[in-house]
Amino acid sequence: MFTTLQQVAAIGRSLWVYHGDPARHRRMDQLYARFMRRGDLVFDIGAHVGDRIRCFRRLGCRVVALEPQASLVRVLRLLYGRAEGVTILEAAAGARSGTLELHLNPANPTVATGSTGFIAAADGSPGWERERWTGRVTVPLTTLDALIAQHGEPAFIKIDVEGLEEAVLQGLSCAVRALSFEFTTIQRGVAVACLQRCAALGSYRFNAALGESQVLAHESWLDDAAMARWLMALPHAANSGDVYAVRADVAA
Repeated sequence: MFTTLQQVAAIGRSLWVYHGDPARHRRMDQLYARFMRRGDLVFDIGAHVGDRIRCFRRLGCRVVALEPQASLVRVLRLLYGRAEGVTILEAAAGARSGTLELHLNPANPTVATGSTGFIAAADGSPGWERERWTGRVTVPLTTLDALIAQHGEPAFIKIDVEGLEEAVLQGLSCAVRALSFEFTTIQRGVAVACLQRCAALGSYRFNAALGESQVLAHESWLDDAAMARWLMALPHAANSGDVYAVRADVAA
């Protein structure tokens, strides 16, 4: 059972927003098809209500999905628990294995976070005034390396973990073919650290999509320095988006 009626309503809104727009699904399929092929293994780190799982399945991929919020894991298991090729794990990812204190936002489960820095950055920031992290729960913490050891190396890793993106990449020691990580304009430094971590892992090229547009912002792929400059120049109102990283030897 879900904990409160507020949580039920919030999850219902998320299901409508992320699953209810066929045009968005088509854009998503076109975008992710650049990075994966039928039969590939994909990691979804921060699966939320599973719209990316749905996309990856439409593209014929196998999926390992991590989600630390128990209420959302129940939703994911209702949607995909019997789906062939989908593994759902109730855990967070980070730089090490162990446990993580997760801060919960009952009115908006999309922005649950294990980062106190993320909460501090949101405090008083325009557009974030209504967000309140009033709950806490301790959740299992694993690493991308541990997931790879258990499930194999993925063709693509999607990371959306509200301020812990760089920590997740610290738990990866190999240059996978492609990945994405969310950025926010309230924590641009985290995104720049992610770019630096990718560059330390291997030779990557970068692009980005603003918000939930599912459309790449640049005609040509950028190096890490050029992508960092673009991120730092974004207006605050841009709010968030995803950076895509593709290994230089891979066509995208």
